[in-house]
Amino acid sequence: MSLADHLAARIRADGPIPVADYMAECLLHPQFGYYTTRDPLGAKGDFTTAPEISQMFGELLGLALAQAWIDQGSPAPFTLAELGPGRGTLMADLLRATRGVPGFHAAMQLHLVEASPALRDAQAKALDGYAPQWLDTVESLPQQPLFLAANEFFDALPIRQFIRAGNHWSEKRIGLTGNALSFGLTPPAPQPALEHRLADTAEGDLVELCEAAAPVTHSIAARIAAHGGAALIVDYGDWRALGDTLQALRAHAPADPLQTPGQADLTAHVDFEALAMAAKTAGCAHTRLTPQGVFLERLGITDRARALAAPLQGEALENLISAHRRLTHPEEMGNLFKVLGLYPSTAAPPPGLNP
Repeated sequence: MSLADHLAARIRADGPIPVADYMAECLLHPQFGYYTTRDPLGAKGDFTTAPEISQMFGELLGLALAQAWIDQGSPAPFTLAELGPGRGTLMADLLRATRGVPGFHAAMQLHLVEASPALRDAQAKALDGYAPQWLDTVESLPQQPLFLAANEFFDALPIRQFIRAGNHWSEKRIGLTGNALSFGLTPPAPQPALEHRLADTAEGDLVELCEAAAPVTHSIAARIAAHGGAALIVDYGDWRALGDTLQALRAHAPADPLQTPGQADLTAHVDFEALAMAAKTAGCAHTRLTPQGVFLERLGITDRARALAAPLQGEALENLISAHRRLTHPEEMGNLFKVLGLYPSTAAPPPGLNP
């Protein structure tokens, strides 16, 4: 049996399923799920993230968190955490960059929130000697100061999709046309969670709702509000989502989301307004949403690139220049990816971000 067979059997038994259920099955099914069965990163995988492009990304995030830790009085012990750490590359770069920060490593307790067994193995190798503890959920993080990075974590959380019909909404669902998966719509119905979107949408507009994002953000923000800390959330998206952003990526190329379920990465743009509002309800402050390129330039990525470039020549130098451009240029990742910081209302925002 394949995941497509499993989904078809479920639909025949229970009827069409929400897009969120489809995403969850495709990404995390224990036997057929995308993240539970493979390492999706790098040239041999399906996509490449910022930490895999250059060490500069993880180094600068690490130094920003370390400075926030110093600004808040260097609390000890504290939790250093990452959500969805991939191969552990970002955290390895972060830890190398902060090795010289007095007391930082001695006070930290390293926690990784990761669902994929394959990626946990890769993280263990990358972080050998640091004794990370793996958690299945954000809610399991300790109740103490929390300094956290989340790069391309929220975009993989399952979304529901709704199309406006008058003052009601029809939900997109996935059913069967013959034996093939296909999209359909429910009859229009009220959606209290989308009441605020009636003011900025028109008939036929599609709006996405990520119900898992707010509880995750609230859990992080509640720890920061109560105990101190900071979070750097980096992802693609905008302040308020509009339109169909569900996408599949396979072998570094776009794919049909309904083809070969479990064999492609599924993501959607992040609605950062929802994250900010969840933080606010937990009593936590949030920064302005900032383009990744602007954030990295404020942290000194160009100076770091020049230092790394000094001994290089030829292809190695060209690769470094390309990596800098890819991370920061508006036509590359610089504008598509955004950064939102969370911090206590009594503290300064993390470096590189404004209140």
